[in-house]
Amino acid sequence: MLDRFKREIYYLRISVIDRCNLRCTYCMPPEGIKLKEHKDILSFEEIEEVVKSAVKLGFYKFRLTGGEPLIRKGIIDLVKRLAKIDGVKTLSMTTNGTLLSQYAEELKKAGLSRLNISLDSLNEKRYSEITRGGNLLDALSGIKAAKDAGFENTKLNVVLVDGFNVDEKGKIKLFADKNKLKVRFIKKMDLKSGDYYGVEGGEGGNCSICNRLRLTADGKIKSCLFSDLEFDIRKEGIENAIVKAIENKPEKGYKSLKREMIQIGG
Repeated sequence: MLDRFKREIYYLRISVIDRCNLRCTYCMPPEGIKLKEHKDILSFEEIEEVVKSAVKLGFYKFRLTGGEPLIRKGIIDLVKRLAKIDGVKTLSMTTNGTLLSQYAEELKKAGLSRLNISLDSLNEKRYSEITRGGNLLDALSGIKAAKDAGFENTKLNVVLVDGFNVDEKGKIKLFADKNKLKVRFIKKMDLKSGDYYGVEGGEGGNCSICNRLRLTADGKIKSCLFSDLEFDIRKEGIENAIVKAIENKPEKGYKSLKREMIQIGG
């Protein structure tokens, strides 16, 4: 479908959980967030119906996000179910990578197309600091596991924070090249102030060609990361919520005051 600005919308990012095993400084506030109750989180059956409805409307590219999607119980089963849906051409996942040693092979067999893995530093101390306690070795092991499982065209997502890790760009680029990974440098964004930027090595942040909607873990379709506008699939109906989100998609981002990044899925 085309939106008001003649952009073709065919990409849906699906947040499957509002929880994470890390607490990255650019994603979660220091005090944390109020977690949704189990009944508020979409079931796998509901997510499957959303994807089927989206395919009917012309969507063919889907990405599972979180929080951290790999901590959602039964995630392999969800991947299997979505990968089998006729019309799903690409089913990928964004993950912090720390659990990939356990799940990479299963994800590949289940039909996952590709991975985006977060890696903001190759320095153990810095990695622990920006993730508030994460272990760099877990992430590196996960990257290796993804490669061993046969995943190709894996992307590294690197959030750049001024005065913290910008000096590592060259080192991370060399690491990516050595491991046949495509690196994307993403300058730290701020939902509340509306600060967002183009992605170095990717197309994100370029509003003129934005092709995506987002589905939050609690069932809201968002037309823009930097907007509070959202439509509830449980109240509006799935197809109606998707159509309304496309019809009301803004020309460019402004601010998002109601949710933190972890509650949207990035």
